[in-house]
Amino acid sequence: MRLIRMTVAAFGLLAMAAPVAAEDHAKSPHGPDDTIGAANNLSLEGVLAASKLVKTGKTYPLGVITGRNSPAYPGRAFDIEVFPIPEGGANKVTGHDDRLVSHVGIGSQLDGLGHIGVDKVHYNGITAEEIFDPKGLKKLGTEHVPPIVTRGVLIDIAAHRGVAQLAPMASFGSAEIQAAAKAQGVTIGKGDVVLFHTGWLSKADEDPAVYIGQQPGINADGAKYLAELGVVAVGADSAALETMDFGTDGNLFPVHAMLLAHYGVYILETMNTADLARDKAWEFMFVLGQPRFAGSVQAVINPVAIR
Repeated sequence: MRLIRMTVAAFGLLAMAAPVAAEDHAKSPHGPDDTIGAANNLSLEGVLAASKLVKTGKTYPLGVITGRNSPAYPGRAFDIEVFPIPEGGANKVTGHDDRLVSHVGIGSQLDGLGHIGVDKVHYNGITAEEIFDPKGLKKLGTEHVPPIVTRGVLIDIAAHRGVAQLAPMASFGSAEIQAAAKAQGVTIGKGDVVLFHTGWLSKADEDPAVYIGQQPGINADGAKYLAELGVVAVGADSAALETMDFGTDGNLFPVHAMLLAHYGVYILETMNTADLARDKAWEFMFVLGQPRFAGSVQAVINPVAIR
């Protein structure tokens, strides 16, 4: 429970992910006005190349169903209200409407560039003061993220280790990512979306508290390796992507800080990778058009993999 409380406190403070100098992420290679980060690595050529990966037409929903019982960091909640529409018209039309009251960071989600900063500085040197507004971010809202249609790559870390599910708090870095990719016969490149299968998603039903509090995942070394390859987004079948073993140096969520604040690489959490892993679908066409809620920090998503 101590670890869970610590993670909640960390996510409640946008700018306390890791004590790294602001100049490390003060300038975007795409110019001073860049606010979409690694999405600049998307291209028309990449879309066309990804479309050529479609051989069978089989689709895979990568999002999970989000509801009242979805595992979530303490303090986050989901609620929906459905109510009838009164009968109207000569043809007696009836129906239902609904109202959603929810934290956005529940279930399958995209972390936008306004989610995590370092010392109150976000991607491209944009300060928290410049973007924060309780009624919605003034910059870096997820409504500005362009459609992400590109090549997707699945790296099955669980299979590479010969297990069905990684151990709690386990981590993996660049060397293991490269070894697993080589064993699968895939190469990660610029403009890709990379997903990791760890087998951890099944823990969401088995033990929701452990699912949130003891997650395995990528470490900072692995995150830097992928970011420098020019990937657009990195995701996994866990709620934080990164290992919850932060080590002893006092840094919190170093992978979030590195990917979001330093490189502008989006994070995809709680991705349902099980069917892709079962089918050994190592590469595919990845399609995501997130909801465009004005000023949103995160977005509930259901990306689709197409083979």
